[in-house]
Amino acid sequence: MAYDIKDVFYLDTSVTIAATTAGGGSGQLDLSAYIDPIARGRTKGTGLAIYKVYYTMTDSSANNPVLAGETGTARIAMVAGLGVGDQDTGIAFTGDIMQASNSLAVSVMDYWAPGSGAGTTGFETLVKPSEKVPYVIVRDNVCLCYEQGADFTQETILAVRLECAQISLDQATLNQLLRTQTV
Repeated sequence: MAYDIKDVFYLDTSVTIAATTAGGGSGQLDLSAYIDPIARGRTKGTGLAIYKVYYTMTDSSANNPVLAGETGTARIAMVAGLGVGDQDTGIAFTGDIMQASNSLAVSVMDYWAPGSGAGTTGFETLVKPSEKVPYVIVRDNVCLCYEQGADFTQETILAVRLECAQISLDQATLNQLLRTQTV
C-alpha cells in the first residue's frame, strides 16, 4: 500500500453552487470501475486509496477565482459511500456528515470567500488523507458535498481532484473497511 507514483492516477468532479440559494448540495463520483470488495479464493479484493485531495472554488467561468466581493462561506467534504447522488443547492445535511467524527469523511475543508469578512480567505483543511495513511474506499461512490454558511452572491463552481491508486486488500482489512464504511 506504499505510495508509488507509477500507480497514482486522478479522478475529479465538480458542483455548481447557485447564487443566493441557501443550503447544501452534492456531486457523486461513481467508483465502481475501481472497487471490487469481494475476495475470491486467492484473488484479493480491491479498494481505492485516496492520498491527496485538492479543491478549487471559481467563478461561473470555472477559470477565474471567485470575485473579490463574494461573501459566501461553506463547509466542504468528500464522503465515501454516501450515495446521495447529484443534488442542486438547497438540501440540508444532518448528523456529522461533514465533521471529523464521521468515519466516512475522506477530506473536510472550510472555505471563506474574499468578501466574507471572516478575517481569512480561502480554504482551511480540517481532515485530509496522506501518502503514508491514505483513506481507502471500498464502497462504489464518493460524494463531493457542501453546506453553505453564508449564501454565495454569484454562481460559484466547487471542484475536487483526487490523487488515488487501486490497491489489493486482504480479507480481514476488507471486512473491517466494509463494516466501517456504512452510512
